[in-house]
Amino acid sequence: MNKSPIILGIETSCDETAVSIIEDNESGIPKILSNVVSSQFDIHKEFGGVVPELAARSHVEKINLIAKKALDESGVTLDKVSAVAATSGPGLIICLSVGLNFAKSLASSLKVPFIGVNHLEGHALSPRLQTNINYPYLLLLISGGHSQFLSVNGLGSYKRLGTTIDDALGEAFDKTAKLLGIEFPGGPKLEKFAEKGDPNKYKLPKPIINRGGCNLSFAGLKTAILRITKDINSEQEKYDLAASFQKTIEEILYIKSKIAFKEFLKNSFKEKSFIVAGGVAANKGIRKKLIEVSNENGFKAIFPDIKLCGDNAAMIAMVGLEKFKLNQFNYLDFPAKPRWPLDEDAIFLKGAGVNLD
Repeated sequence: MNKSPIILGIETSCDETAVSIIEDNESGIPKILSNVVSSQFDIHKEFGGVVPELAARSHVEKINLIAKKALDESGVTLDKVSAVAATSGPGLIICLSVGLNFAKSLASSLKVPFIGVNHLEGHALSPRLQTNINYPYLLLLISGGHSQFLSVNGLGSYKRLGTTIDDALGEAFDKTAKLLGIEFPGGPKLEKFAEKGDPNKYKLPKPIINRGGCNLSFAGLKTAILRITKDINSEQEKYDLAASFQKTIEEILYIKSKIAFKEFLKNSFKEKSFIVAGGVAANKGIRKKLIEVSNENGFKAIFPDIKLCGDNAAMIAMVGLEKFKLNQFNYLDFPAKPRWPLDEDAIFLKGAGVNLD
């Protein structure tokens, strides 16, 4: 076994084929030796969203090449790998299966441990690839499929404080972008549209802003955008609507984060670190607003590097490394899990009839 463990991580939960190799470090911050991400934008853009069958086929075609590239960039040979970690869920099951089967086969052939990783736990720990952060900390996870506030009490120990009762924030960005005619993937490009517009032009709803604790809702906002776009006749109006949407999201997160701070501190935690992770954490306007609310409430806002916000394998390897140190390995029959919440005890809050009062 290596003096410093080296973990090979694999991520194929949706439309990124990613492989990373990281090495443990005495500083507590692992060294990222390689982090290769291959996206599938060109494959899915004509459909305006991810087509699972096409995504899985692309993973099958690319996984060997991406793994070889990651090894070449890292300078690591396979005999130096201490364990193989792979995203096991949540995600699209036919996509998860590609990376999972590849990882199991590789671990078996190398005779090293296999570690199944929760994709959300990867996001939760992603800032630890760059910063020493003590548990517990408050996490806002905002991505294409998930939006939730969690108390991160330790590896594998999570308490959900709030979640979206309908759309995830990343999904709201993508759908709004599509309505504005922005090419897939539109969410990340919407902020550029917003920079050209008047954020005060349209008054948009802030669903459940005064109730439901730090739970979130974006479906009503999306419906309002749909209604307005039917009467838009110019590019400038599109820019104005994008800017108004961006401002509304920032205001929602500002208010709900203040509530989450209070919920988090009810447990008498002395650490006041506020981690914001997931693909939407790359949005500069949201970063600025969340830094503002953190400073006002005595919290320290911490974000992953932009390249670590979206889906990547370095964060999967990071969780793998933490589990490796604790000998938390999985058998090779460990299943893919399309749904895998971080807080297994949290009540499922989705769909009509959710009572938040």
